Amino acid sequence: MHADAVISGRGLELGYPGRKVLRGVDLDVRSGEFWFLLGPNGTGKTTLVRAILGLLPPLRGRIDLHPERARRDRLGFVPQRCELNPALSTRVREFVSLGFVGTRVPAAQRAERLRWALLHSGLEGLERADYWSLSGGQRQRALVARALVRRPGVILLDEPIGGLDVASEEVLLRALSHLNREHGVTIVFVTHQLAIAARYGTHVALFHAGTVEAGPRETILQSAAVERVFGVPVDLRVEGAAAATAAVPQEAP
Repeated sequence: MHADAVISGRGLELGYPGRKVLRGVDLDVRSGEFWFLLGPNGTGKTTLVRAILGLLPPLRGRIDLHPERARRDRLGFVPQRCELNPALSTRVREFVSLGFVGTRVPAAQRAERLRWALLHSGLEGLERADYWSLSGGQRQRALVARALVRRPGVILLDEPIGGLDVASEEVLLRALSHLNREHGVTIVFVTHQLAIAARYGTHVALFHAGTVEAGPRETILQSAAVERVFGVPVDLRVEGAAAATAAVPQEAP
């Protein structure tokens, strides 16, 4: 494992009984980077995230996490959608506090962590609201807040913008960019949307036919590589990410 890596994979082969999904994966995610895992559905993006979370042992090779910055209790995970029963009334603060499960955070610190998580997910002032009364974008940011109460060194997000409108996507991505740039949180974001990776990412991993091509955004997001993965010509202009450093804006009603 490289000394400055928080997540390191070498010769990874991942899959399920009777089905190999990924092979020969080499990957180093360093502290403070913003990674996008890109590729069509079914190419292994979520499989790699499950392996990083320790939910799927490699068939071959190894995956290592930094003993401090990416230890299990400092990994935050944001799934595609909420797992709660919508028939149950749940206040935002109760929902976000579920992130403490499995941690040993003293009670005296929990209120401050909750406040910090709500602030940096753009939900300050909504802690007493019913989770199910929130907009779709606000619910996704509540999932981010639930991960943030762990004060993670790394956050992994599995297609968190599916079903969101453009304004809600932008609010969520700016919140994540702020966490990445101002607080040094390493982010690994699963998506199939090239444009947001070009705008916000520092690094990209392209998933195709069981393999992964990974590296700096400017190197990986070249037209030939993108066409090879998505199967169609793409006119992709890699933009600077400076625009993403602004404070978290208010979500459109």
